[in-house]
Amino acid sequence: MGDFSLFEYCYRDASNYKSWGTLLLQGHASNLDIEDLQRHFDSGCYFIAEQLRIPPLYAELWAFSGGPSIDDHVWHTFHTLRPATAQDMAAPLFDSFENLLQKVKAVQAWDETLSPHWGI
Repeated sequence: MGDFSLFEYCYRDASNYKSWGTLLLQGHASNLDIEDLQRHFDSGCYFIAEQLRIPPLYAELWAFSGGPSIDDHVWHTFHTLRPATAQDMAAPLFDSFENLLQKVKAVQAWDETLSPHWGI
């Protein structure tokens, strides 16, 4: 399974309700690659999912709140990037690790206006 990685991320609203997501990525990320990724996230872990074309995780919480609420904000959180297991391989392939890393490195500034929660 060394040819694939799993990117784990989270959306946590202001009330600390959480929604988790994973992306199956082709390629293996070294510890140095992961550190490089984190250097480009805001405060080492925060990112705007829409800016990276990563599926946002808001909808799971909207099912309980009836849509966006005052507790919502624009940031998702990077949790970990690890080698994919045989069980992880059941997920659809999202992209390659290298492409994701390049998208993150290309961000000059995180654009909060890309989130539907901008201005709430």
